[in-house]
Amino acid sequence: MRLDLELEVLCGQLIVGGFDGAEPPARYLKALAEGRRGGAILFRRNVPDVAATARLCQALAEAGGPDRPPFIGIDQEGGRVTRLPAPFLTLPSMRSLGELADLPLLRRAARAVASELRAVGINLNFAPVLDVDSNPANPIIGDRAFGRDPGAVARGAVAFLEGLQEEGVLACGKHFPGHGDTALDSHLALPTLSHARGRLDEIELPPFRAACGAGVASLMTAHIVVEALDPGVPATLSRAICTDLLRGEIGFEGVLFSDDLEMAAIAAHNAVEEAAAAAVWAGCDALLVCHSEDLQDRVHEALVRKAEREPRFRERCAEAAARCLGLRRRCPPRPVSSPAAFAEIAGGPASRAVIEDIERARAARAAGAAT
Repeated sequence: MRLDLELEVLCGQLIVGGFDGAEPPARYLKALAEGRRGGAILFRRNVPDVAATARLCQALAEAGGPDRPPFIGIDQEGGRVTRLPAPFLTLPSMRSLGELADLPLLRRAARAVASELRAVGINLNFAPVLDVDSNPANPIIGDRAFGRDPGAVARGAVAFLEGLQEEGVLACGKHFPGHGDTALDSHLALPTLSHARGRLDEIELPPFRAACGAGVASLMTAHIVVEALDPGVPATLSRAICTDLLRGEIGFEGVLFSDDLEMAAIAAHNAVEEAAAAAVWAGCDALLVCHSEDLQDRVHEALVRKAEREPRFRERCAEAAARCLGLRRRCPPRPVSSPAAFAEIAGGPASRAVIEDIERARAARAAGAAT
């Protein structure tokens, strides 16, 4: 896709930001309308109830407009990473679902989640987790992963992402190239993975290869150093990882999101504006800046300045913007359902049946283990 966009708009398509409150700030809506943002990521602070969530998503979609529909994303994994309150469907953890080894049920569960997200105007779920739960001391992954076996994780994740995408919600697998065997929380520090490349091919990478083969719409990077791939360089900032490995070797063709650039794994070691430019050059297409609107503005300004000075960087920004816009136009946030229509979806027959079948399967598994 060739883009004919002003440089400020071109660079703005790469920034997906967050903000406080259930009412979208006028400043944020203006940035979306002017093309200085490419979407928004929602957290619990933004979604107190169904009606507020629907109003928020509608305002964001209208600000982006039909030509630049925004990413409206959320982390609705299930278990402890669930942003939306009742009556939205809350799934058990991915580990609990993975233990059932029922791929059709897992796919149905993802479809039920996606139908609710789409009904309120959310078009992107930052799920599933593709990490392998290979380190019991890991403080951030654990039961968010489908299991400890790479094959089981791959099968569960593919079923989940296909269920989301069948219902019109973009899936985002995370955290490339694998955050499962770290002992530090990248929100607080920069973890290092010291395994040899052969071990990565055996454990960490198979779920990502499977997701790419299944057509996952997007992936998210891990803020970790992988010594066997690029010593000393966080994966988010590594061209060897984001481009050479992911694009060149694995063949990923979707949108690559950075994890939040305000996390300490990045922000404690780099100026976030500089890290943002480095992430784009490494191969990230969309940059999450989840809290500070001032910082989002500075990131935008830094990208524009660098693109003005360096034609190759401008080309990279154009490539990233084309990927983001192409995906957003393929799956724009649709008009939100009416409260009455949503009531038929949230907690409706499909959602109730999924929860009942999950509980039945868990009970059967527990009974089998007891005999």
